[in-house]
Amino acid sequence: MSDELVQFVIGPTPYSSWWLWLAVLLLFILIVWYASVFVWTMPGRRIGGLPVIGAARSELVKRRSARAVHAVGERYRAGELAAAPAAAAVSRELRAFLRAATGARAEYMQVDAIANSELAPAAPVLKALIDAQFNADSIVDVGSASDSAEELIHTWS
Repeated sequence: MSDELVQFVIGPTPYSSWWLWLAVLLLFILIVWYASVFVWTMPGRRIGGLPVIGAARSELVKRRSARAVHAVGERYRAGELAAAPAAAAVSRELRAFLRAATGARAEYMQVDAIANSELAPAAPVLKALIDAQFNADSIVDVGSASDSAEELIHTWS
């Protein structure tokens, strides 16, 4: 073999250093993703203890629930919903908010059980909504009940 061809026989070329930095960046993104999924799916009571994240999640839950209740109230006032379906929708949203805010299984609780628990401020609103939903002769105004539910959500601590 001639000496001219020996110059082409070499070891593997070293990898570029930007591959290392890309791997570190992707690993960091993966860790942040898993941590955020873990934190945002924690139950409301446990996440409330985290200072910044708990307050941010609480505000997001309040804002989303209040917006949903307001939308149902507006649909009722516009005549798109009758009283019973509107009361059912507001009650469902309020109970979902109470579950997200406190961790108590408010969707499955009777109004008397709610009145005797930490959710007691919501009992009068839920009682009015249940009356409007199931009593055909009810004098409860669903529009004002939805306003009360929205106010309760905004003032919940």
